[in-house]
Parts: sequence; structure tokens; C-alpha cells
Amino acid sequence: MRSLHIAATGMLAQQTNVEVISNNIANMNTTGFKRRRAEFQDLIYQNLRRVGSTSSDTGTIVPAGVQLGLGVKTAAVYRIHEQGNLQNTENRFDLAIRGPGYFRIELPNGEEAYTRDGTFGLSPTGEVVTADGFRLLPGIVIAQAARDVTINANGEVLVKLDGQVVPQNVGQITLAIFANEAGLEAIGDNLLLQSPASGQPQVGVPGSPGFGNVLQGFIETSNVNVVSEITALITAQRAYEMNSKVITASDEMLSTLARLR
Repeated sequence: MRSLHIAATGMLAQQTNVEVISNNIANMNTTGFKRRRAEFQDLIYQNLRRVGSTSSDTGTIVPAGVQLGLGVKTAAVYRIHEQGNLQNTENRFDLAIRGPGYFRIELPNGEEAYTRDGTFGLSPTGEVVTADGFRLLPGIVIAQAARDVTINANGEVLVKLDGQVVPQNVGQITLAIFANEAGLEAIGDNLLLQSPASGQPQVGVPGSPGFGNVLQGFIETSNVNVVSEITALITAQRAYEMNSKVITASDEMLSTLARLR
């Protein structure tokens, strides 16, 4: 009974689908989170009568053949890079990217990571850091005597000091873009790493061609649409139930065969 194994692969696939959806819903309030979507592929086929084979000595061709599918498998879980909403926080170190790009973050091991989460603060030495204390690249230091900090759309960090009329430029925020954003490796804590699938990062100034702008006092919310996710969850649950019905029907068929005398 191939149907037992086929339905089992269907249940496993829908279980994966529900897990992806549940992760989306769990992160509906995560800053800069990008929702995921599970994609599936059919498994290999068993040829009982191969299509295109000859059916007689005169060279007649089988037009369709008999191919039986063996189920489904998970092919990939894609990250959907749709812009999230921009929420005003009035915090001068909260930054949002409107358009393409990622903030560059230095991990404790010296490796470079990337994020859309712009909830930054200051370290004890005045460096701009993430909520975990990881340094924003390139390193930007805000003097303790600074009375006002302005970050414009092009990522220039302008500081006004006592006795100065013209703000002083103390740094330039840069962004990174990738040829294949879906290829970035997620490591948690809203951080992504470069991978062979993502390609090399291209670093540039916000507002330049191909790069988004930086907005001070805003954060980018999650792009999870709760209504769509709940609808997808119901669909996945029904598909799981239908696959379980196939297993039940196959079991009843086997029981009928076992009762034959």
C-alpha cells in the first residue's frame, strides 16, 4: 500500500508547514523580522509503464504511460523580504531602513553579521551598539559632552557640542546589500550571516543607488500579516487531516484484505 507512505510524507510536510507558520506568528512583534514561507516538491515517481516506450514491433509509442508519485518533500523555507511598517519611537538611537540594505554588526569573534533591527544604544565608551552590546560598523563614537545627535537619511551622524553652532560629523553609517538575500543564514538574535548562497556583501552609503535610506527615531516592525498566517495555518491543518484520512482509508483496505477467506 503505497498510499500509507505517501500520506505519511504529506503529514510530515504539513507539520513542517505549521512549524514555519508558528514561527512567523511567534515573531509578529519582533523588530525587523521577515516572515518565512515553506516550499514543497513532489518526490520521485515509480514508472509502471514508461512514457514514450514502444508498445509494439511496428514502433507505436505509449502516449502517457503509468507513473505513480511517492509523496512530497520540503524543498526550502524562503525568507520574504517585504518592507515592514515603520514605527515612530522618538528614540534618537532607533534607526530604520526604508528600502534595501542591512546594518553591519561586529560579533564578539570579529565576524561580521547583518540585521534590519535598528534598536541601538550607547556602550560605556560611547560607541553605538546593539541591544546585546555588539558594535555597529563602522565604529561610531558619540562624545559624552554631546547635546544633540542627528542621523540624516544618508547615514551621516552629526553631533552638536557646547559652544559650537555647526554640528560636527562624527561618522558615516554604511549598509550592505546582497545579490541573494534569501541565501543569508539566520543565527538568531535578529542577526544574519553571509553564506555561499547569498554572495559577497556590497557596502555602500544609504541613499545611494540600490541602497535604502536611514530614518532616525523609527524602527521597522515585523512584516508578518496575522490574518494571512492564520488562514495558512487553517489550510495546513486541513491538509494534515486529509492526509490522516488517507492513512485511515488505507488501513481499512488492508483490514478488508486480511479478513478475506
